Amino acid sequence: MTMVKAHVSTHELVAGRYRLLEVLHRETNRVCWYAEDVAAGRPRLITQIGLPDDPDGETARRATSRVLRMAETMGLVRPGQVATVLDAAVEAGTLWIITEWIDGTPLGELLTHQGAFNYVRAARIGLEVLDVLEGAHGEGITHGELSPGQVFVRDQGSVVLTGFGLTGTTLVPRVTAPSFASPEQARDERIGPAADLWALGAILYTMVEGRPPFRDRDRPEATLRGVDRLPLRSPVHAGPLAPTIQALLRKNSTERLTRPAVRDALSRVLTEDPDQALRSLPTPRLRGLYQSGPKWSRRTMVAGTALAVVTVSVAVLAVTRQLPGTDDSADSGAAPRPSASAPATDDDAGTGGQPAAPPPTPTPAPPTTAAPTPTPTPTPTPTSPPAGNGLPAGFRTYNSPEGFSVALPDGWKPLRTTRAGDLAYRVILGNEDDPRTLAVTYSERVGPDPVAVWRDDVEPDLKKGPGDYERIGEIRATTYQGGKAADIEWLVDDSHGTRVRTFGRGFLIGEGRSFSLRWTTPAKDWDDAANQQALDTFLKTFRRPSD
Repeated sequence: MTMVKAHVSTHELVAGRYRLLEVLHRETNRVCWYAEDVAAGRPRLITQIGLPDDPDGETARRATSRVLRMAETMGLVRPGQVATVLDAAVEAGTLWIITEWIDGTPLGELLTHQGAFNYVRAARIGLEVLDVLEGAHGEGITHGELSPGQVFVRDQGSVVLTGFGLTGTTLVPRVTAPSFASPEQARDERIGPAADLWALGAILYTMVEGRPPFRDRDRPEATLRGVDRLPLRSPVHAGPLAPTIQALLRKNSTERLTRPAVRDALSRVLTEDPDQALRSLPTPRLRGLYQSGPKWSRRTMVAGTALAVVTVSVAVLAVTRQLPGTDDSADSGAAPRPSASAPATDDDAGTGGQPAAPPPTPTPAPPTTAAPTPTPTPTPTPTSPPAGNGLPAGFRTYNSPEGFSVALPDGWKPLRTTRAGDLAYRVILGNEDDPRTLAVTYSERVGPDPVAVWRDDVEPDLKKGPGDYERIGEIRATTYQGGKAADIEWLVDDSHGTRVRTFGRGFLIGEGRSFSLRWTTPAKDWDDAANQQALDTFLKTFRRPSD
């Protein structure tokens, strides 16, 4: 296996504009650099990852597009808590991921320089990591590469995560940090949110013990065998965190703690030992660790980028296959996933109920009432919107502050709006007492073929997410408002165990920009005349800002 080169010439610019200055953190097949964007005059954080042999360049294309889309998705879900990816490039078999500078230090480096943490400080960091994972899992996204090298601790103590979208792009399962791989990853099995909960347990263990639960054995294969087969060494410095850590590091993924149980346990550590919590101060800066730089000091560079990091943070790991909905109850369990041509998906069907975190006493989901093989909705023929007030009874025109307009049922309003800077936004429309939702998503980063975006970028993540995804029929190319578009429909179980059905139309509007409309209803009600009328009305009356 070829690993990432330990030394890279700093005289050549990565992607023609980024100068590598200093190594911040190194893991197997992964090097994190402090760098300078010579074109913008700004500091950057660059991650270097080795890719497998790729004669036709397909792996490189998928790797860069996946990382960018996933970043935008996570930026909408957890702005400020995930690194903002600005660019991704492949050169000489190496993937380079360029993010905004994070005014913080990799957790692995903090542990190397400061030693083990007390359990209160570990619990505080663990809660912040869990918060990001909850957002990701609610969208059907598994990080899959979580390790201390992907967790940056800011000077004031808050946490920023990197590395979303890397799973499946590297040389072997979880090669970037084999000591933090889950047993199912070690066996090269399909992974889900439970793998991230294992990694969180391994990170907590490392913070309190000063070493990972399964040591690095120099070769990734040997380390992974140890993770899979060796018993866990009981933590001795974890205090009240010990039971939580041990429950997260169970070999059987179905026996690990659920996210709510982990949150309760970590929160108790902070609330039940207030004196110790007060003694756990924010992380001090590691002075001198990243002092290299051209004509400025690190302090000057950070001042220029801190605001951007806080404001957009990850806005661009850009649009991955999904921007499923989040766990907000306001989205009523049926929020649709982002459009095929849009960067994000809005599907609350993927929230909360992932296999990694079943409730302690699972409640069986109600039986699916949708037909076993539903018939795809015929592609609606675009027509002109009704003139004047010619809307169906019970509908009114909604003019969004984002600039678009669409006719909505009476009583409907925006339930949630999220955005990734100027690159993307998502508006979920509905009524809190109505199980149906319409999601409108805009993005400035999409490919030229809406069908391919659905097929290659969105659907793979839908399949990997919770909810027993099932596509209905084929992805259908069509036109909409004079541009290229594609329609897709699918079934999935939402976070309440209800089978829901989603119709998604993604359409291009030029210059890499797109919109998507996603209509989701309980599957058993899909054919109701009122629901078919609503979908037809949405498609006829939607007008983007330029119209």
